[in-house]
Amino acid sequence: MTVRLFTLCACFLLSAGYIGYAMEPEEVPLRQPFSLMPERAGRWVGRPAEPLTQPVLDVLGVDDHVNRVYYGSPSEVTALYVGYYQSQREGDTMHSPMNCLPGSGWLPIHTSYVDVTVPDRATPITVKRVVIEKGLDRQVVLYWYQSHGRVIGNEYWSKVVMVYDAFRFNRSDAALVRVVAPITAEGEAAADRLAVEFVQSVFPQLEYHLPS
Repeated sequence: MTVRLFTLCACFLLSAGYIGYAMEPEEVPLRQPFSLMPERAGRWVGRPAEPLTQPVLDVLGVDDHVNRVYYGSPSEVTALYVGYYQSQREGDTMHSPMNCLPGSGWLPIHTSYVDVTVPDRATPITVKRVVIEKGLDRQVVLYWYQSHGRVIGNEYWSKVVMVYDAFRFNRSDAALVRVVAPITAEGEAAADRLAVEFVQSVFPQLEYHLPS
C-alpha cells in the first residue's frame, strides 16, 4: 500500500512539474523583424498603410506587425496585415478577424475555405475566405494562422494546435496573416484572383521572418 501511494504521489509530482514547465512562456522572436520585409513581392509594390493607433496595438498585444497596402497596378490593390506573437500565455492571444471586423463596421456575408498553391510547398495551403460588406463596399478577405511551418485556416483548430505545441514543445508563438482585396466593378471573382495571386507572391517572404 505504501509503495502504491508513493508511486501515485511521484506521478502527481512529475505531472505537476511537467505542466508547470510547459506553462512557462518561452518567447520565440522572429527570424527577422518585419521592418526588414521587402516592399516588393513579385509584381506587387507595398506602401505603409495608415499606422495602427496605440490603443489598437494595446488591444492586439502583438510583439511585431506589418500593415501595408500593395499595388499590382493603379487599379489592382491588396492590403496585408501580419501580427506576430512571441508567446500567447500571458494574456496576449490572437484575435480572429471574424470578431474584429464587425467592430469596425464590416459584416461577414459569406465564409468558406480556399486552397492556394504557394511556392516551395508540396501541398496547397488552406486559408479562410470571407466576403465582407460595409454599406455599398465589399471586400474579399483571406486569412490564416501560421506557426512552426503550419498554415491553419480555422481559428478553433489553431487553438487546439497551440495547446498541443505548448505542452509538447513549450512554444505558443504564432502569426495571424490577413489579405484583403476590394471587390470592384470587375466582380468578386476578379478580387479572388488578385487576393490569391498576392498570397502566392508574399508567402515566401513570410517564411524568412516567421520561426519554423
